[in-house]
Amino acid sequence: MLSQSQIEIYQQNGFLSVEGVFSPQQIAAVGAVVEEFVERSREITDHNDIYDLEPGHTAEQPRVRRLKNTIALHPVFEEMARSDRLLDTVACLLGPEIRLHGSKLNMKAAEYGSPVQWHQDFAFYPHTNDDLLAVGIALDDCLEENGCMLMLPGSHLGPIMDHHQDGVFVGAIDPRHEGVDLSHAVPVPVHAGGITIHHCRTLHGSAQNVSTRPRRLFLLELAAVDAFPVLGSSDLDAFNAKIWRGGPTTTYRVKQMDIRLPLPKHARAGSIYEIQTPLRAKVFAQA
Repeated sequence: MLSQSQIEIYQQNGFLSVEGVFSPQQIAAVGAVVEEFVERSREITDHNDIYDLEPGHTAEQPRVRRLKNTIALHPVFEEMARSDRLLDTVACLLGPEIRLHGSKLNMKAAEYGSPVQWHQDFAFYPHTNDDLLAVGIALDDCLEENGCMLMLPGSHLGPIMDHHQDGVFVGAIDPRHEGVDLSHAVPVPVHAGGITIHHCRTLHGSAQNVSTRPRRLFLLELAAVDAFPVLGSSDLDAFNAKIWRGGPTTTYRVKQMDIRLPLPKHARAGSIYEIQTPLRAKVFAQA
């Protein structure tokens, strides 16, 4: 559960960190499964439905930057994500009815973990309203030195920015074009076992990990049940099966706001890293 003060901080800034949500034993159990998947990645040579690979990945030196659709990969991930302590916390911000939108596990390996350029999650999956947020479960200490998330306070109260370049969705903004002053951005550190929470409209990114410490973050995208994706759903039964608290609805709440076109097609085999590759206005460099 969150205190009223914590709720107000989230409402004002668009993000929050909460320490000590999971025990060291829980974190170690999930971390061991993650390392098993990294070990299995030696058998693949390109991105697929499970892995997004770092440049330079080889069988001898496996480099994984994302596990996709993590909830479906192993029961340990869903057990952690469905914990009452986590969902009780989210309910303080979204309300009592909660649906899973997606999951992933981003890994910034020591000394080379890839950056993520500045973006708003809502640009990737617009809904009829913006009662959506992302929870990041820290499997390692996520500090500024090893690439913790950086966020711009109050940006969730502003517009959905343009994530296109030359008419193509590139999953990131050009800060100069959007008139964004990133000097006001702040790091959002959290220790292993803690969580970060950020609103779907909060502008955020993260630098390359050049430290000697890894940074693994298990990310959950969660939505209020009455938020419906603008891109639609081809299978309502499967859509409703993702409701973790509450029940299905036939009435979805619509909030007046702008949605940028064209909508993302996610045609690349990788993930946000590959989608952002053509971006010319990169803020974070990668050695």
